[in-house]
Amino acid sequence: MNTPFLAGNWKMNLDRRAALELVEALAGRVGERRDVDVAVFPPFVYLDEISRALMGSPIRVGAQNCCDEESGAFTGEVAASMLADVGAELVLIGHSERRHVYGEGDELICRKVHTALGAGLDVILCVGETIDERESGRTEQVVATQLRAGLEGIAEGDMARVTIAYEPVWAIGTGHTATAAQAGEVHAYLRGLLEGLYSESVAAATRIQYGGSVKADNVAELMAVTDVDGALVGGASLKPESFLPIIEFQG
Repeated sequence: MNTPFLAGNWKMNLDRRAALELVEALAGRVGERRDVDVAVFPPFVYLDEISRALMGSPIRVGAQNCCDEESGAFTGEVAASMLADVGAELVLIGHSERRHVYGEGDELICRKVHTALGAGLDVILCVGETIDERESGRTEQVVATQLRAGLEGIAEGDMARVTIAYEPVWAIGTGHTATAAQAGEVHAYLRGLLEGLYSESVAAATRIQYGGSVKADNVAELMAVTDVDGALVGGASLKPESFLPIIEFQG
């Protein structure tokens, strides 16, 4: 059984004071539980300060995005090496908001995966379908395309540094959550794809998170599902009183 991986994606929320108060509260409690892995993903401008605040804590710090280029004339972009330089250990790539709000396609996302791994960052690669794609019976087709394209050219030896996050777009920030059965079906399908792309051992060891309106009152049910290895949490990760109960779920 994989160690559950619970990650909080802050998106474009919190100011410096609230961010520091949040991680202080988390650090005081997360160290008491060693059977889960925890990470937070602050906005770029707080990465350095949050990394320093969590130094010595088991909580890992990640970035919400990175550029696909290593350096150069790319105004407004942030290189993966820069993220690592200020203490980030991981990066989210292919989040649904990057795909659907900013139009990032599979080829760009794949380049970002390669660039991030090359800079020493671990990766959470996000995949997921829209409500129209689900209702038209194309969930498996969509997530398969996204997974295969996102991992194109990634060596088997690098997969120990990759986590997959299944986030149905229709369940993100909507209050709707995939049922445990729905999540389990897609997670099992993704694991089967990984076995076909790599090997049975890679498929078993790769953690697959669920993301989409995860809250304290549904996390235990979701985490009890075979093939669900953690959660990528959005709004509920912004306050200690909502994120800590998720971290401290009783399996």
